[in-house]
Amino acid sequence: MQLIPTGEANKPRNQFPPVYVGETLIHEDDIAREMQHHPAEEVAEAWHEAARSLVIRELLLQRASQLQLPETLDEEDRIARVLELELNVPDPSEEDCERFYAANPARFRSPTLMAVSHILLAAAPDDVQERIRQEEVGRQLLTSLLDGRAQFPALAKQYSACESRHQGGSLGQISKGQTVTEFERPVLALNEGLNPELIETRYGWHIVRVDQRIEGEHLPYDYVKPQIRQYLSESVTRRAMRQFLQVLAAEAGVEGVDLELPDSPLMQ
Repeated sequence: MQLIPTGEANKPRNQFPPVYVGETLIHEDDIAREMQHHPAEEVAEAWHEAARSLVIRELLLQRASQLQLPETLDEEDRIARVLELELNVPDPSEEDCERFYAANPARFRSPTLMAVSHILLAAAPDDVQERIRQEEVGRQLLTSLLDGRAQFPALAKQYSACESRHQGGSLGQISKGQTVTEFERPVLALNEGLNPELIETRYGWHIVRVDQRIEGEHLPYDYVKPQIRQYLSESVTRRAMRQFLQVLAAEAGVEGVDLELPDSPLMQ
């Protein structure tokens, strides 16, 4: 993903429609400068995100003027004051929290812990021939482990490209978020014992053995209530913010940019 440069040669002049909030033009120079904060694969996407961000800002500043907030306040303080005065967000009730807890049991479990050993047969992602060769080596080693002709620690020491080979291939205890996704996803679904299939990652091929699996436990409501309350509060705030900005946009009139509102920094 690239940052969009803001030099003169790279400004998106004459490529996009002019952007207005009411009678106020959002200048293309301002949009070009803002684009550096909205990295994207395509210039059009970065331009649109930048323009939308500036439109949101202008809507809130215009509302600050309507409320006759002191001009001595800087723009950030004026925007914050508008939201404080205008955004009425109710706190989630105890019933709301309890209902969310009951409806989402999978979200409120302690992580599953696993003691895992592996043998890494390394191959670069772009080295097709080496990946094919190492896959074949992995299948031969796996067969020898499954039929009892070899021991895991000995093969790890001899073949593994991971430093864990010095501990018989042991990675120790792992849980969600501690390894790369393409390794974690299949491994966390395994039961104890030797996995009869190779696992492929960006690093190569892995022979995996689960030495211990400790399932996560359901967390009690009182333990997760603060987390639930914060999540629901943020969700309601974002929804209220969207509705508030849509009202402001309808009143002021916005041209040149789609104001379907995502979770942006100004939506927090």
